[in-house]
Amino acid sequence: MMMAADQTVHGVPASLSAKVVGSYAYLTVRDRLPTILTKVIDTIHRNKNKFFEEYGEVGIQAEKQTISLLSKMRNELQTDKPVLALTDSLQDTECWNQYLQRQQKQQGDQESVSWFKSPWLYVECYMYRRVHEALWLNPPISDYDVFNEGKTQSFFESQQAVMTLCTYLEGVNKNMEELSKNQLLEHFNKLLQVSLWGNKCDLSISAGRDNSQKTSPIDSLNSLQPFILVNDSNMVWSTLISSQRQGQSEKTTAVRVDIVLDNAGFELVTDLVLADFLISSGLAHEVYFHGKSIPWFVSDVTANDFQWTIRQTMAANHKWMSKNGVQWKSHLKAGVWSYHDHPFWTQPNEFCDMADDAPDLYATLQGADLVLFKGDLNYRKLTGDRDWDHTVGFGTALRGFGPAPLCSLRTLKANVQVGLQPGQGEKLTSQDPDWMTSGKYGVIQFYSSNSEQKD
Repeated sequence: MMMAADQTVHGVPASLSAKVVGSYAYLTVRDRLPTILTKVIDTIHRNKNKFFEEYGEVGIQAEKQTISLLSKMRNELQTDKPVLALTDSLQDTECWNQYLQRQQKQQGDQESVSWFKSPWLYVECYMYRRVHEALWLNPPISDYDVFNEGKTQSFFESQQAVMTLCTYLEGVNKNMEELSKNQLLEHFNKLLQVSLWGNKCDLSISAGRDNSQKTSPIDSLNSLQPFILVNDSNMVWSTLISSQRQGQSEKTTAVRVDIVLDNAGFELVTDLVLADFLISSGLAHEVYFHGKSIPWFVSDVTANDFQWTIRQTMAANHKWMSKNGVQWKSHLKAGVWSYHDHPFWTQPNEFCDMADDAPDLYATLQGADLVLFKGDLNYRKLTGDRDWDHTVGFGTALRGFGPAPLCSLRTLKANVQVGLQPGQGEKLTSQDPDWMTSGKYGVIQFYSSNSEQKD
């Protein structure tokens, strides 16, 4: 694994950063982030007529000023300038600026907190927060989602795969009463894997290029099986089954699963299908979805994306797709499903800080029987995006984070991966040097503080 530029502190390895020339973090900050910013600027510019139609001259003025702020940031990034404090006085501004001060303390006074010399996780999150700031400072286009076009396109381009998935779900739901426990487990494993591989469709990794799902998500599961490096599905299943038993004896406990969402488009549909199955099978009685409160990492789910996806599914010209959409709407109406967001999800903190920095969110997650964390960014935050040895236990890398039994469903797109068998990482590196960043491999990785398997 790439050696970090900083030494290990108290047995905890350094954060990955762009200091190491040629590392994936370096290439991301040097190439991918400026590309994303350029696309954002282009999107705003292309929509200037729309802003003019809606807001008149003031819309054009806002477009120009927003582009000017974003171009300035792109220049700061490319020339490794110091990271600046936020000035927009939003709900989370103070937290961000305190985080910057913390970074400065850690780096000492000898060098400023800059784009290439600071933790990659921090500067990447910071870039998206600055995009939000540039828009926010320029009403009336403050609420414009610069990533919306890509997200809707990804949804429509994955229609065939969505139809296949909805047809499969309909077949399962229709025969639910007759299913044996083993058949139920088989469907559960399939839909868990569909949700895992849905995470391949990530627009921030492809820098906004088309990354939709073209093939049948069910038919490709067998061929993808060898690429699951850690598969703790059975522990996820056992957790749900034992939560149910507890519920039966106490009569008051409804089993709740929380899904910390990642991408909109096809991946969100895979999460909704999994959540529908959990409810209709009785494996769970409630699902909390956690999304982002602002547009984030190009394709992440916001409240608007969540509602839009359900509306589109309802309106689809496909029998089972629209039936599923209607069912999802009724789950929301009945309170069986609920959507939540919190500023912590769009901050740079690793999750081991959550209990201190967002105790209300930590307390919410403690109410779940199982928390599914979708995607690469969540994995990076779970493990602190650090240069861990591949054989370090998942529990160790979580550094005390464990509000409830949790599982990461993640395709690998950043060079951090823990919980592998001895020699597994080395073997992968010799066979496929890009295994940690290509999105070709995935994990279903479980941890529970009260499980035998603590690491």
